Amino acid sequence: MIEPFRIDIADEVLDDLKSRLRRTRLAADFGNDGWEYGTNGAYLQELLRYWAADYDWRMHERAMNDFSHFRTVIDELPIHFIHERGRGPKPMPLIMSHGWPWTFWDLQKVIRPLTDPAAFGGDAADAFDVIIPSLPGFGFSTPLTRPGVNFSRTADMWVSLMQRLGYEKFAAQGGDFGAFVTAQLGHKYAAKTLGVHVHLAGPLGMISGNMPDASMFGPGEEGWAAGNAAFLEQESAYSRLQSTKPQTLAYGLNDSPAGLCAWILEKRRRWSDCGGEIERRFSKDDLCTTMTLYWVTQSMGTSARFYAEAKRNPWVPSHDRQPVVEAPTAVLLFEKDIVKLPRRWAERYYNLKRWNVAQTGGHFVPMEEPEILVQDLREFFRALR
Repeated sequence: MIEPFRIDIADEVLDDLKSRLRRTRLAADFGNDGWEYGTNGAYLQELLRYWAADYDWRMHERAMNDFSHFRTVIDELPIHFIHERGRGPKPMPLIMSHGWPWTFWDLQKVIRPLTDPAAFGGDAADAFDVIIPSLPGFGFSTPLTRPGVNFSRTADMWVSLMQRLGYEKFAAQGGDFGAFVTAQLGHKYAAKTLGVHVHLAGPLGMISGNMPDASMFGPGEEGWAAGNAAFLEQESAYSRLQSTKPQTLAYGLNDSPAGLCAWILEKRRRWSDCGGEIERRFSKDDLCTTMTLYWVTQSMGTSARFYAEAKRNPWVPSHDRQPVVEAPTAVLLFEKDIVKLPRRWAERYYNLKRWNVAQTGGHFVPMEEPEILVQDLREFFRALR
């Protein structure tokens, strides 16, 4: 059963949030002007003050409710999703998967240009029916109450969701963990998948350390291997923790909105193409909306478990054919993303039909460079309709 869903957070939940924010006890911070030790205390204090005093959740809640939200239960798990119908002669169904520390709302800027391209200077023939679920254990796809739900199982659930919506064949898109969900659809369900589009390329076993050799990087990819190694060495402690002991982290971040904010804020700054100035890419309202969605749904702990489940339930191939991802694939990389893998590897791993590298934009593509993403999606899927 699919039921309409409306976001309506209780006043007492919001009041409790503001009370906790006003009573925050921040740790002392020093020698950290450049965020060398993690989230900068002065900026965190500024954002927390704004979140408590000036931020208007109800305004953003109304904006979310301008879209068509639904909830259903798949494999006994609650799944929330947006489903917006396209305006065109034959819209293509497109399921879009977010990552961590994202929410479904990180795709807000691409929904209308994809569903109604003519209203944004495009061709109505490029219209999509857009489906944006919250990953299990994220946002309103909660509560998640049992272990074992990794990105592979999520792909199985997305097939069930799309069939429930009446789509036997569909396109898929994703970044971060959403890219692995999307690639798994193109691997296991190539016959149902019209094509896949990812803006983070990586082997489906990447979280277990399965990475291409540095010798595969070619012209135009200078520095990519070193950049990947630097990220894994200097920036991946969060992944190690969330892959091993996410529940320990959950207790603190489920109880402290300041802690939750600090944990996510550092990733938003470091992983985006903001040049160290986070509000070049995310306004205070953008940041507070992300934090509020995690807070009011109490999903920080279960979202972190997505890492542990990928580690504890390693990816198992559904076939041994080559390429691994048989569905037609487009890869759109961004120069300032956290990890970039070589085209030579991608040509072997995917049924690669399109490859682009954008010079601006980081890890949170739908929020940072929505126009580039929309245009690439239109152009890639035009030939597959």
